[in-house]
Amino acid sequence: MIIDTHVHIGEMLGFDMPEQMVLDSMKKYNIDYSLVSNIQAAEYDSDLNIIPTEQQISQTESLERSLKFARENPDKIGVFHWIKPAFEKVDDKLENMIKDNLDVIHGIKVHPYHSKTALDDPKLEPYLQLAEKYNLPVAAHTGGCEEANSIHVYNAAIKHPNINFVMVHLGLGTDNKESIELLGKADNLYGDTTWVPMEHIIDAVNKFGSEKILFGSDNPIDGLDTYHNNPKGDISIYPAYFNDLKGIIGEKNYNNIMYRNAIKLFNLKF
Repeated sequence: MIIDTHVHIGEMLGFDMPEQMVLDSMKKYNIDYSLVSNIQAAEYDSDLNIIPTEQQISQTESLERSLKFARENPDKIGVFHWIKPAFEKVDDKLENMIKDNLDVIHGIKVHPYHSKTALDDPKLEPYLQLAEKYNLPVAAHTGGCEEANSIHVYNAAIKHPNINFVMVHLGLGTDNKESIELLGKADNLYGDTTWVPMEHIIDAVNKFGSEKILFGSDNPIDGLDTYHNNPKGDISIYPAYFNDLKGIIGEKNYNNIMYRNAIKLFNLKF
């Protein structure tokens, strides 16, 4: 079994990731289940400029699309709700949507780069309180700007010991060392494999155990074949995970990373 804990839908930031592409890629590459967030909730673009108001949708509109996808594909799709902490707040409508759909919502997604808001910023506190209230893990992009540094996720994890946090990318664009070291400093802090070289994940497993790592990919950010190659044809990092990792770390550790940790952490029914 393979559960991908980091998958997207939506049209934003130059990306076009329709729901059918997600399903087609899952079928082609034998992915059993995906946790999906809607990129249309981004607040800042890739240059850290505010996305024009006419191009943005509300966090509840974004959630509605994700929920529809999950309801139409209950055996394949779950939801990570991408929040908008820079310009929106927790309100009754958002909380009721989450409360009424906890069977398919398995976590909250924070993108400190595209929201330009760190995990330990006071703006996040109402969302973190919401996550704790409904026992929802929080997955946070790490890497690319000060607000997205992994240390801010660690700070939030220390302040909120009853919430499980995932450092997505383990520091994208870095050597991953700082993020990996942080894994050992908080019991409620985890990492994922998204664009992380396999040898760095092996290092994390050797130091802190396979229970700290989840499989994630960013599918289908590079199109239908994100699990294999980018649009230029360059082979991605993921074939090594599929084909080589088990032989290196053993079946038990491999299964933890590829699905068991996700089932436990996100309360999935398998």
